[in-house]
Amino acid sequence: MSDFDWPALMRAGMRGLGLTPDVFWRLTPAELRLMLGQGAGTGPMSRAGLDALLAAYPDKGLGQTDD
Repeated sequence: MSDFDWPALMRAGMRGLGLTPDVFWRLTPAELRLMLGQGAGTGPMSRAGLDALLAAYPDKGLGQTDD
């Protein structure tokens, strides 16, 4: 567990999130990461995702409408 920067994690949990030491030390690393907003988002869009968006919402030429 020496990979963790404990002082920084303790500052983030106790100062940033307002956790008491008891609550902080009962959290799992995954719970703390989620509370700090890490791992909650989605990954970057893949090429397949971009292609799907382009197919669903194609660009229109200048002055074109949906008529």
